[in-house]
Amino acid sequence: MSTHPFPTARPEEEGLSPEALARLRAALNSRIENGHVPGAVAAIARNGRLVLHEAFGARDPIARDPMPRDAIFRIYSMTKPIVSVAAMMLWEEGRFLLSDPIARFIPAFAGSKVLVAGENVAAERAITIQDLLRHTSGLTYEFRGTEAVHRAYMDAKIYRRSQTNEDQAAMLAALPLIDHPGARWEYSRSTDVLGRLVEIVSGETLGAFVKTRILDPLGMEDSGFFVPEADQARLAGGFAKDPESGADVPLLDVREEPSFESGGGGMVGTALDYLRFTQMLLDNGEAHRVRLLGRKTMELMTSDHLGAIKGSPDLLPPGHGFGLGFAVRLAPGMAPFPGSVGSYFWGGAAGTTFWIDPKERLTAVLMIQAPGQREHYRVLFRDMVYAAITD
Repeated sequence: MSTHPFPTARPEEEGLSPEALARLRAALNSRIENGHVPGAVAAIARNGRLVLHEAFGARDPIARDPMPRDAIFRIYSMTKPIVSVAAMMLWEEGRFLLSDPIARFIPAFAGSKVLVAGENVAAERAITIQDLLRHTSGLTYEFRGTEAVHRAYMDAKIYRRSQTNEDQAAMLAALPLIDHPGARWEYSRSTDVLGRLVEIVSGETLGAFVKTRILDPLGMEDSGFFVPEADQARLAGGFAKDPESGADVPLLDVREEPSFESGGGGMVGTALDYLRFTQMLLDNGEAHRVRLLGRKTMELMTSDHLGAIKGSPDLLPPGHGFGLGFAVRLAPGMAPFPGSVGSYFWGGAAGTTFWIDPKERLTAVLMIQAPGQREHYRVLFRDMVYAAITD
């Protein structure tokens, strides 16, 4: 049990309808019973009190054992907000400016080239730390397209687990950019490079820094970059093939300590662990009378940093921008799901998702391990939680 218990309340005490939450349970159970996902864990807090923390279905589709509430999930890109917070903690210490070129800390990024019409041309400006935090660096992900840069990432095996963070940063620096820094929002391995920056500035491995400065103070006891042997019986699994598309469902092997601690997608954790993290963000950087970040830092991180910079519509919904580690809602409408202006969120490739709504004093986390189902459940969960709000 965590040394920092999460205060609890009945849903109706915090303005949530028990009947509406029963509909949420029924919807999740129906999808599980019909074979769309093996299982799930959901957690919701309002006004700092836990109003729902429930497990559904099976932990593993082969073992068919019940899903425990403390099941451990691969959170993939929900690692990014944690590593972004780690970087901003060092920024608060005056260790760098957001406008600093990353080449100041990783010299191999000096003189970055952009691949234009088959030719490498000099980047119009340097990649800054702000670019890494908001995904405007010109880096990309190998799975985000089939252009020459994506193929170069694949040929370099930029994703391999046998490398170190230092190895990957050096390799990324040697590859061409997909666009000039600041030209467009391109979801990317920027946060992997940010993780390497944390290592350089702190003098620790990324995992050690995150554990000491974030996980331990928040009581996130089941979170990290791998699952120890003693806890592997709680590791959530997925179907071998997606039940709707028939596609293979490869999930990261997190049973051994990796040499590559991916700042962009390497962590694991439980639903309640991650809710502790999101509650700290909602409380303006403070938890258990320990301040991780300042209020104005949180304000900076959750403001839009794109402006007129165009994003990818498949990842940034209409009416949204991007801050320093999160998508940020800018309009009450536009997007095909409810929310408030100023709310912020992100998710992981296997279907984990969270959002934080400061106006409603609400945060919620859903954990599944079903990559092909992630878009459906992210929206379904959000729709039904918001529908439960009564005051």
